Amino acid sequence: MRLADKVTLVTGAGSGIGRATAELFAAEGARVVLADIDEAAARRVLDGLPNASECLAMGCDIADGAAVERLFAAVERRYGRLDVLVNNAGIGQVPGDGFEHYQQRLAERGAQLAAGQTPEVFTDMIVDLTDAGWRRLLAINLDGAFYCSRASVRLMIASASRGAIVNIASLSALSGEGPLAYCAIKAALLGMTKCLARDLGPRGIRVNAVCPGPTRTPLMQSISLEWQQALERAIPLGHMLEPEEIARTCLFLASDDSSAFTGQTLSASGGMLML
Repeated sequence: MRLADKVTLVTGAGSGIGRATAELFAAEGARVVLADIDEAAARRVLDGLPNASECLAMGCDIADGAAVERLFAAVERRYGRLDVLVNNAGIGQVPGDGFEHYQQRLAERGAQLAAGQTPEVFTDMIVDLTDAGWRRLLAINLDGAFYCSRASVRLMIASASRGAIVNIASLSALSGEGPLAYCAIKAALLGMTKCLARDLGPRGIRVNAVCPGPTRTPLMQSISLEWQQALERAIPLGHMLEPEEIARTCLFLASDDSSAFTGQTLSASGGMLML
């Protein structure tokens, strides 16, 4: 029971990596706060936890700073402290991000290369990315992590918790492969991880990041089957990662097993990236 009696908060807990993490944390004895923009999905996960009566499910749009403050106020009222935050909530596509053009051009370019032709198609991601698309992705994937981190640190300090923050980034942040905004924003999350780790280390608060490789999540289902198959072929371990595998990495970083780790990025990628 590596998280016995720990109060933990997981964003995006209604599905995918967030769901797997919430379930694993509960199995390890944590009192889990499941936050998701889809409150009904979070409640469905809550109902299946072994200690559901000790846990809490709440709807929250993490891109809304005021909503995040309300979420953490509820956590403080119920538990009086927070020990672990997992910044998992995120999104890959929004209207105006140009992803549909990117995916089509990527397939066409791949077909030309496979045919031994000199490619005449270019992805040109930045050409189609609108201001609105960029800002919405930024709001959810980076602003949300900032709002939740700020609120969690305030609560950890107030309750004298030697806590842990785990940021879910992406292999794209390290490789530069993928949609422009997603790569850039996830890379920014890694920068925030390192800065917070230096800032909060003297308080005993550890901050680390996980960069998952291709994982079977709802986000993965948004890309073409051909692209999914190409990604899977590129994984040295030979299989698409499961959310539970990423959750176990989060558990390591959230527990005292990783007491010597802060400011680190773990590439849970099946070997796609070897550091």
